[in-house]
Amino acid sequence: MPLIYFLPPLATVIIWSGNMTINQLTVGTIAPSSIAFLRWLLALLVMTPFVLPATLKHLPEIKRHWPKFAVLGLLGMGLWQGLGYIAAETTTATNMGILAAMVPLLTVLLSALILREPPTVGGVVGGLLAFVGVSLLLGQGNPLSLLKLQVAFGDALMVIAAICYALYGVMLKRWQLNLPPWVMLYAQVCFAVLFLLPPYLLGPMTPLDGQNVWLILYAGIPASVITTFLWMRAVRQIGANQASIFINLMPLFSALIAMAFLGERIAAFHLFGGALILAGVVMAQTLTRPLVTVSSRETRSTQQ
Repeated sequence: MPLIYFLPPLATVIIWSGNMTINQLTVGTIAPSSIAFLRWLLALLVMTPFVLPATLKHLPEIKRHWPKFAVLGLLGMGLWQGLGYIAAETTTATNMGILAAMVPLLTVLLSALILREPPTVGGVVGGLLAFVGVSLLLGQGNPLSLLKLQVAFGDALMVIAAICYALYGVMLKRWQLNLPPWVMLYAQVCFAVLFLLPPYLLGPMTPLDGQNVWLILYAGIPASVITTFLWMRAVRQIGANQASIFINLMPLFSALIAMAFLGERIAAFHLFGGALILAGVVMAQTLTRPLVTVSSRETRSTQQ
């Protein structure tokens, strides 16, 4: 496989990791409700000239499945990104990158629950490892502090955001909507903009200025439109499973970018917690043998 095929997923993860630092830079510069809405409005405006003609051709299909597009837009764009901006007010870009890297593992676990996919060895063992890692991270090196509910509000929000994005991926797989990828994305962004409009109107509407406009530009174009194009290209060239492995690099890139631009420092619990989460994610992606095989279940049912 040509090495150039690995550039799209690598570039995608680097841009996503940079967006964790962008989340931090929005604190005190622009309200979470403002950037959450304006970034997707900008993405919608950028895509409209290119995607709207194809979308109109598939309008009957979109109308038939509009509740599904609404749920996907709420989970994948509204909650995943919106909660991230709120989380940035009380956590670090390093923590956000580590917790965001849990998405592949959470996808495996939710697939077992929702899609009735049999649990795998990697999913169970990796899930336990990642749980210990998350406990170390949320407890800042002391997992017992979780019993006293001493968890940063931003860290808790990032866990919820990661669950929402994992659920987004699972529902996307479950519904299997037969539409071109860009048309599907466009429909979801339309609903995301609708969902994010009320908080934008009700919340503090931060005026645009030289300090925050470039944050919106980065979040709306590279982190939304360009990464979508690169990720779809990566999935087409190397497959979804191999492409998703690159998400494991998010903690590393997020930490390096945060150290360079925000002056964040890495503590021991970041290293240990991040390593356990990363190990859990890798195990979930590689050890795909089911815990209970079909033949063993059939054998037990025959013996009974």
